[in-house]
Amino acid sequence: MLPWRKFREKIVARLARTRIGREAMADRESRPLFFEKPTPRVWTGLGLIGLSYIIGWPAVGLLALIAFHTGEPMILAVGGPFVYGLSHLVFMAGFYLAGSHYAPSFLRWATRKVIETWGISPPLGRRSGI
Repeated sequence: MLPWRKFREKIVARLARTRIGREAMADRESRPLFFEKPTPRVWTGLGLIGLSYIIGWPAVGLLALIAFHTGEPMILAVGGPFVYGLSHLVFMAGFYLAGSHYAPSFLRWATRKVIETWGISPPLGRRSGI
């Protein structure tokens, strides 16, 4: 067996022994949260995340264009980090509103998929030891 396979098996075995790994494998039958209708809080968060992308690099690019045409590089030197930092704060607020609702469910689902795909548990419908 190749060394990377042993390493992968050890990682998956350790992941399966953790609390989140056990919960993810036990939570196999529950309906995922992703199929429920989003609440207004989630829509607001997703809107803020989208807004952060609009005011991120495009706004820095616009400041660069303004600085170039006016001949004032301080517009970009001061305004660029400020606008980019503002977009980061808007993104964090959006993730807090939208992501706090979905993150635990997504991490549990992703953990279960990693454990199942990399082969610690037998596939559904088969017994171990066959």
